This record gives sequence, structure tokens and C-alpha cells, in this order.
Amino acid sequence: SPFGIAINSKGNIVVSEYDNHRIQIFDSERNFISTFGSKGNNNGQFSNPWGICVDNNDRIYVCDYNNHRIQIFDSEGKFISTFGSQGSGNGQFNSPNGAYIDKNDNIYVCDSGNHRIQIFDSDGKFISTFGSNGYGNGQFNSPRGITVNSIGNIIVCDGGYDGNAKKYNYR
Repeated sequence: SPFGIAINSKGNIVVSEYDNHRIQIFDSERNFISTFGSKGNNNGQFSNPWGICVDNNDRIYVCDYNNHRIQIFDSEGKFISTFGSQGSGNGQFNSPNGAYIDKNDNIYVCDSGNHRIQIFDSDGKFISTFGSNGYGNGQFNSPRGITVNSIGNIIVCDGGYDGNAKKYNYR
């Protein structure tokens, strides 16, 4: 069950495997390079990794879905740090499953169970949040994917909505 994919500066493909509780790295020709992670809740272990993204320094950020946190690894898969815990407060998660890193290395996280998007700096320090539960403008029902387009609009796939992406002009 590959659920997330990202490309680093070398063109390597980084894939999260939800059911195998690991991350795999392939070169641009699809040749296997390495794997890291195992099932568990310790640093470097996962409980269903989902969303994944890579920053400008090739650090890998993984949404650790059932451990309700984000883990950060170097380009080779060595654990650096983690942030977040289960809950509904700022910086807490309920099943994070989508992530995006902007050009300033700010991390946008789909906090699916809390029906919102949270934004952090590259070290995991909370910056802001937006969205609430519902079907109206500015509301989500299990957001699952996120990106930012070239003019700064945040595009969110709202999994519990109707399968359509929503556009937000949040800066």
C-alpha cells in the first residue's frame, strides 16, 4: 500500500508504505536504493506512514498516521526529530495524512481527524492553523492531500467532501 510519494533534489523517489510501516527510496530509474522504518511507536518507527514530503535540504518529513506525529529524517533515512502528539490543540494531530513543503520550508499538514490544516516551520514549530469540520467554505471533512500552486494558493483534497479539491487563498 504505497500512500505517499516525493522527489528529492537528486531525483530520487521517496515512497511511504502504509501497510509495511516503512519508507523506500529509489533512484530516478526506479532502482532500489534503501529502506527505513518498521512497525512501532519509537523514533524511526511508524504506524501506517501516509503523507511524505522533502525539503530544500533533502530532509524527509513523514506523516506517521496512527502515531499522530510527523517524523523528520535525513536524506538517507536517519532519524532527526519528531513533532506533534495526539490531540486537538495547536501542534497536535488526529491522524495526519498529507503534507507539503513550500519554498521557505514551511510544512503544511493535513490533520484529517481534526478537519484542519496546520502549518509549521522546518523544525516543527507551530505557525498557524486554518479550517474546521464541515462542508462549507473554509471547512473540511478529513483533508488528505495538499499543495501550493505557483501564485501561493493552497489546494486541498478534502477526502470526506465529494472528492473535489478546494482552493484557499491563505498566505
